Amino acid sequence: MQTVNTSFQYCDQLVRDFEKVIAQPIVKKSSVYYTGVDLGTAYIVLAVLDENYQPVAGAYRFADVVKDGMVVDYIGAIRIVKELKRELEEKIGTTLIYAAAALPPGTFTLDSGAIKYVVQGAGFELTKLLDEPTAANAVLNIKNGAIVDIGGGTTGIAILKDGQVIYVADEPTGGTHFSLVIAGAYKLSFDEADQYKRDSRHHKELLPVLRPVIEKVASIINCHVRDYPVKEIYLVGGTCCLEGIENIIAKQINLPIYKPQNPMFVTPLGIALNCTQEIL
Repeated sequence: MQTVNTSFQYCDQLVRDFEKVIAQPIVKKSSVYYTGVDLGTAYIVLAVLDENYQPVAGAYRFADVVKDGMVVDYIGAIRIVKELKRELEEKIGTTLIYAAAALPPGTFTLDSGAIKYVVQGAGFELTKLLDEPTAANAVLNIKNGAIVDIGGGTTGIAILKDGQVIYVADEPTGGTHFSLVIAGAYKLSFDEADQYKRDSRHHKELLPVLRPVIEKVASIINCHVRDYPVKEIYLVGGTCCLEGIENIIAKQINLPIYKPQNPMFVTPLGIALNCTQEIL
């Protein structure tokens, strides 16, 4: 079963603050603004922090420009990031200059150039490019254990020892596969299944349907952590918003599972926390 972790106090408060500024941005003078750009398989999220690294604005939009952690619609990705950037600039009355970005672990040699050019093409100065679980740990502050980022297309894993990442992996199983299962079981289109999945009122009903693919995610996690002295698993990523997913995973791998109150925004906030004024 999921275990309560009081160390999530900072994480949960930061996410709550971010959720508030998505609805009502904070318009105030700051010497600099830092933006985290999260190009997810299901959503593109922009998180804006002030000079003290506190949330002041945020926006997100459903998008299908990324598949299995790779940018497949380069022009579409630039357009959406540019539109979200402009939207946030109008809301807080300033030009957003600096941004950091992230990508699934193990894909730097394959897709780092595309991510970089998307962020730059949208009008940002890119300051940092890092893997998603490492970004998430800027919010989680985990010293030992495994951070598992279950996104729309992939499951990314980072194992930490004494606060340092010692192993990363990424495999193509995530929320997209959940939607495919729902579409087949309920005779829905993929888009209809995806929307059905996002409604928390359906989560209890969907758990038995999704159990096989959740167990597949658990087997991926177990495969990568079993050779390391991992004693705790920390879940982030939009797919982890599925209520009860943590209990099935915990039962499969027999380790304590910790999940923030809203795991969807942990990674974009962590990306923003890694942003600086030093251009890559």
